[in-house]
Parts: sequence; C-alpha cells; structure tokens
Amino acid sequence: MNRILPFVLTAVLGAHPVWADGPGPEVVTPLIAQSVSEHILPRTQAFAQSATALAETAQDDCTTAQAGLEAGFHQAMDDWTAISHLRFGPTEHDDRAFALAFWPDGRGKTPKVLTGLLQSDADLSEAAFREVSIAGRGLYAMEFLLFDQPVMDVGTGARRCAVIAAVATDIAANAQAIAADWQEDFGDELTNPGAGRVYHTPPESVQELFKAATTGLQFTIDTRLGRPLGTFDRPRPKRSELRRSERSLRQVEMSVEGTQELAMILAQVNPALRTRIGAAYDQVHVLIDALNDPVFASVSDIQGRLRVEILQIQIAEVRDLMLAELGPALGVGTGFNALDGD
Repeated sequence: MNRILPFVLTAVLGAHPVWADGPGPEVVTPLIAQSVSEHILPRTQAFAQSATALAETAQDDCTTAQAGLEAGFHQAMDDWTAISHLRFGPTEHDDRAFALAFWPDGRGKTPKVLTGLLQSDADLSEAAFREVSIAGRGLYAMEFLLFDQPVMDVGTGARRCAVIAAVATDIAANAQAIAADWQEDFGDELTNPGAGRVYHTPPESVQELFKAATTGLQFTIDTRLGRPLGTFDRPRPKRSELRRSERSLRQVEMSVEGTQELAMILAQVNPALRTRIGAAYDQVHVLIDALNDPVFASVSDIQGRLRVEILQIQIAEVRDLMLAELGPALGVGTGFNALDGD
C-alpha cells in the first residue's frame, strides 16, 4: 500500500544492505533493541492509551462532551503523528495506518463518506464499521466530525454522537492492535532476526528503522509542507494537513519529534555524527517555534512563504545528512525507493 503515497525519495536505500564499510552486528544489534524498547514500544503504547481514552469519552453524550472530545482528539493525534513514520509491520497489517490516517484526501472523500453515515441508519457496530471506507474512518474523519461545521450540521444529534463513538472505537481498536503486535511479536522479530523470520539479518532490521526515519522526514518535506506551499504562483494553504483543527504546524512538530527520537538512537553508532544530527534537528525546532502560523495561512504572502520554505529546507538538510552519512555509518547501502514495499 505504500506505493500510493504521493512522493518518492530522491536518495534511495539498498534492498539488501551489507556491512562492508559499516559496523558489525555486535554494534548495530543493541541499537535495534534500543529503538524497539525506548522508541517504538512506549510510543505505540502511548497512542493506544490516548486512543482508548478518546473512545471512552466518545461513549458519553457528545453534545455535552465536546471539550473533552477535542482534547482527546489532540492527544491521540499527537501520539499517532509521533509514530506515523513506522509504516511497516503492525501499522501495515490490515491497512491499519490508512484506516487511522487517510490523508491526503485529494478527492474530498472523507466528508462525503461521513455525510452518508450521518444521513443513514447504517449499522455502526464495531465489526460493521471495519467495512466502512477508510475515508470515513480514523483520526482525519474524527477531525471533520469535531471541527468541520458543514459535517457537524448533518443529521441528528443522536446520529452524530453514534458516528463519533463508532469512529473513536475503531481508532482505539487499531491503536491497541498495533501496540499489542509490537509488544507480543513484532518487536522480537525486528530485534532478533534470523532464518524463517520477517528479518533475516541485522542489516535488514536496521535498514527498516533507518528507512522509517528518513521516509518520515520526506513525507513532512513533500506533503505536510509541500502541499500548502504549492507553487509560488499558486500557493495552496487550504491543502494544509488538519487545518480545521489548526494542527498543520503541530503535525510537523510531532513528526519531527518522532523521527528525531529514532534517529538519535541509531546515530549512537557515530557520536560525532550524532551531535551534528542533533544540532540540525535543534535548528528545525527553532524554526518551528518561530513560525507563528498554525495552519500555514501565510504561504500566500511572500515573507510568510519564505519562512515556511526555510523550515522545509532545514528538514531536508536533516534528511540529507542522515542519507549521506548515517546510512553508511550503519552499513545501509543504496539501491531502491524507500517507499516501495518489501
């Protein structure tokens, strides 16, 4: 399913990296284990907890729980975005990532599917809802239900509450399944590769992690920032991610935070390089903090556009540094599009 994502890495990674000029498994294997224990497991568990809390809030009368629903949405979205670069294994199983995060939605399918659900008496049981189009599921559908007035005005109050509860329950189920799969099985598959397992060698495992970090950065560069920037003659601020909930800049911040945590673990292979990567990420955070534009509305203004472009360039510098130096330091070679499936 990765093939449908709307961008391609300009620098590519090897399908089967070798250790020729890199560290041996005795160096990299602990980094893989640490990536799982200190990044993936706690982050996926945090998302499962916040998604479950959102679902519990949604079981209340949503006409009186709006503030709680909005707060729960923001926390769950923070936690999802911080792991959204982990597009392999448990997030890919049963298309969970797409069921959680159907975006970009270039054809405007989400409001159409939600309008249909709100106007109908379709079964909203947990099992039945799994058969609903992914455009009507997940966190991006929840944003429409909580922040888009045209969608919020469709149907009766009771039906709206029922749809909100169904969407939240579905989000929680996927988040819990992702966390459980990592805890019970896939963390071990990644950490202990071998014959007959998902990953055969430590190079394959470390490649997966490195690819996740760099691909996450690329998505932010090309999509989270590239879509609203559009072209100089035709900026597209209304294409900003989650603009209805004023989260466009927050999405960049949380995705950067997630990839940074993983990158800094992997970069322990070379302490001097780790310092440089950390400094490059620090500069990204400085630019984010200085950009007082939560929905990238300023891209229509020359000066505002320049500030967003500078942020985009700085994130690209982080990615380029990782591709040029961290990949070789880890023994990861070149040879295929990092967004291709296995």
